[in-house]
Amino acid sequence: MSQSQEIPKFYETFNPILEVLSNREVIHTREMQKRVIDKYYSHLSKELLEEKTKSGEILINNRIAWGKSYLKKGGFIHYPSRGNVQITDKGLSQKSKLSLRHLEEETSMLDFYQTENDKKPTEIKKISNASPQDLIDEGFNKIEIEIKNDLLEKLKVIDPYYFEKVILILLKKMGYGDFIETAKSSDGGIDGIINEDKLGLDKIYIQAKRFTENKVREKDIRNFIGAMSGDTNKGVFVTTSLFDKGAVEKAKNAHHKIILIDGNKLVDLMHEYNVGVQVKATYEVKHLDEDFFVEQ
Repeated sequence: MSQSQEIPKFYETFNPILEVLSNREVIHTREMQKRVIDKYYSHLSKELLEEKTKSGEILINNRIAWGKSYLKKGGFIHYPSRGNVQITDKGLSQKSKLSLRHLEEETSMLDFYQTENDKKPTEIKKISNASPQDLIDEGFNKIEIEIKNDLLEKLKVIDPYYFEKVILILLKKMGYGDFIETAKSSDGGIDGIINEDKLGLDKIYIQAKRFTENKVREKDIRNFIGAMSGDTNKGVFVTTSLFDKGAVEKAKNAHHKIILIDGNKLVDLMHEYNVGVQVKATYEVKHLDEDFFVEQ
């Protein structure tokens, strides 16, 4: 049976947590998380194990933490001392695999999800398959996708000359040196020049193509390379559309170092470096500081 190559859902950590705690040992939450990962999820790639939530927490630790919280509310584990966790008699007596549906049937869990004004015997609330953190991240992702789509549509209709300036501003925000806009009547296929160092000894040539539908083709890359005229071997070609296979191969096999940025990558970078977007609201998500309660 092949092992899953995905980060476990929070409810999929129920049984691993109970198994790790099955010897009744009292251990610190962080040690419990480590043991769960080492025993059940060490096969996951380094990239997955280091994946983070939108708030910057390691995702798999967050999922285990929510699993622990649900088990606590269901009475399967308890916190005997500051920062520590231990299985209960109820947890030890749980012989079958514990499911989210089982927890839904627990009165204590229903209390956890209902306020005093909201508790009605005839209205049973179902617990989501996603943890609260997952729901937050999903909401952020939806907003982010919508903003990036709007941003790309805007880039496709702005003045082509202003689009070139946007690219230079973005590269400046990304930490590259001062930029020089080329004369529009005779730029020879070069829309801007970035100085990598203060003295301008190392240069990066920029080409920006604001396309609505057309793809960048091999000929465009060839002309861009020719426009460098031996002055530099570094270039960045940016478009609001896509690069066809010929263009990608030409850039890949060129003696020059050519970086291709298509529309999707462009709006990813603009979103990351706050170019053309503004922070509308900031939300704080707080969690318990276990270290605060550890006696010195």
